[in-house]
Amino acid sequence: MKKTHFIVLFASIFMLFLSLIPGDTLQSIYENKQLDTANTDSSQFYPRVNNSSIILWNRTYGGPNDDCAYSIAIDSDYGYVLAGYTYSIGSGDSDAWLVKTDAFGNMLWNKTYGGLKHDEAHSITRIPSGGFIIAGVTNSFGFGYFDAWLIRIDSNGNMLWSRTYGGAGNEELWSVIVTSDGGFAAAGWTTSFGAGAGDFWLIKTDASGNVEWNKTYGGKNFEAATCLKQTKDGGFVLVGYTYSYGAGGSDIWLIKTDKYGNAQWNITYGGSNEDYGFCVTQTTDGGYAIAGSTSSFGAGVYDFWLIKTNGLGQPVWNKTYGGPGYDEAWCITQVSEDSLVIAGWTESFGSGGSDCWFIAVDLQGQILWHQTWGGEKNDYAYSLACELDGVFLLCGQTQSLGVGGSDFLLLKVWEVSNKLSFGGSRMPLLK
Repeated sequence: MKKTHFIVLFASIFMLFLSLIPGDTLQSIYENKQLDTANTDSSQFYPRVNNSSIILWNRTYGGPNDDCAYSIAIDSDYGYVLAGYTYSIGSGDSDAWLVKTDAFGNMLWNKTYGGLKHDEAHSITRIPSGGFIIAGVTNSFGFGYFDAWLIRIDSNGNMLWSRTYGGAGNEELWSVIVTSDGGFAAAGWTTSFGAGAGDFWLIKTDASGNVEWNKTYGGKNFEAATCLKQTKDGGFVLVGYTYSYGAGGSDIWLIKTDKYGNAQWNITYGGSNEDYGFCVTQTTDGGYAIAGSTSSFGAGVYDFWLIKTNGLGQPVWNKTYGGPGYDEAWCITQVSEDSLVIAGWTESFGSGGSDCWFIAVDLQGQILWHQTWGGEKNDYAYSLACELDGVFLLCGQTQSLGVGGSDFLLLKVWEVSNKLSFGGSRMPLLK
């Protein structure tokens, strides 16, 4: 661990403690493992000694209107860069918005990118050689109504280049990565190309954003890719949802390709209702962990759905987590050799209309700890990033705090121990 990073972590923890002194179609799969929603504590939320996660701090950024952070990247200086959209500042209806902070969440700079119409940033990734690559959607530039959009910036947020991709229809990018050859790959959906109403779209570019190849995947109905990762063999794995294949209205769809985007296998997961995949990560055992939401299985209207697969996408186990309301898992990452963290939002538990909800599980899906964060209104977590063992960042959107209708939200969380028991309005106590 680098000394600077340790000092930053120690200072964050010390400040927190001071503040606490007094005061093709395959199987449909199902296994219903839920929280004990019968045992609830309706008291005001408060930390207890045996909490296994502590929110070190929270920050909001925004103006008088609606602003939302979809993605976060950790910078080489241990600061953070959040990407999303703003209706509060900029040149158009909405603009892509980046906020750069120091290690304590204090804003260092912010930049907007866009034209006179609607533009959003959905994903940001740090480039090892410096700067960032951003993926999103633009209505201000390009060929069609909405076009896929890539922007490369330097470490100070200055635009180096901007590229649009699309046809006469609509396109969006929701995930971008730096590839092993120094170029980029981005995934989303297109209605201009492919077989149906909308298809998964995978674009591979060089370091300057020039297209090297692109592939579509789909049937006659609508499909959308929401997350992309490069796999250990140099290929790619995409997750999203499909209305063309599977058992229900929509199913989670996982596609594995070679390094040129040629599909090697694909699998759907779902039941008779609506199921969506929002994030995938390759686990250390060579398999995959998929986070999403399901209305086919579980306890409520929608539940968090975690699917663990082997290296061929075949399910090893799956778990649902949730209560009677809407609960959606938007992101997942492996934080240690034996644990995963899933994050999203819940209407079943917490203190407001919807609250940020993050859950740590072992590699069999058993809950290690979980926590909600939020106020009286609606709060959402959309992306997470690991900083150190036991420290991670969540970004999203809050209506409970801040100055506008909704603001960028940044949470820094420290994992303390192995088990969690805490009280809160409509917050279940784990057995």
